[in-house]
Amino acid sequence: MKILVIDAQGGGLGRMLVEGIKKEIPEAYVYAVGTNSIATSAMLRAGADEAATGENAVIVALRKAEVVVGPIGIVIADAMLGEITPRVALAVSRAEAKRVLIPFNHCDNYIVGTGNSGMAAVVKEAVALIATF
Repeated sequence: MKILVIDAQGGGLGRMLVEGIKKEIPEAYVYAVGTNSIATSAMLRAGADEAATGENAVIVALRKAEVVVGPIGIVIADAMLGEITPRVALAVSRAEAKRVLIPFNHCDNYIVGTGNSGMAAVVKEAVALIATF
């Protein structure tokens, strides 16, 4: 399975996702794309098989991905303090891949009905879902 992990800012969520995927689905091939070099570095150190940075890297990696996972902001233009460009949001939204979106109330986007689960709990749930694909 080819999984694309997208993250921004410090890459903490992406790091946790990569670690969880590599642990629970060791046969998965994980592409990591950060919107900045710090996020990319964090995911690469966590064990991603390949990593790149930036808008075009997201668009290219989506061509290969069977599953794309990241914070819900990856489908919202200008989310994550502007790191998600309209082209990235559109590309993720139109991707053929299954999307696993992690809900976070952040940057003036609020998701109701999700409770207040911590990051570790939602990452565990996301990885368990990906393992069923």
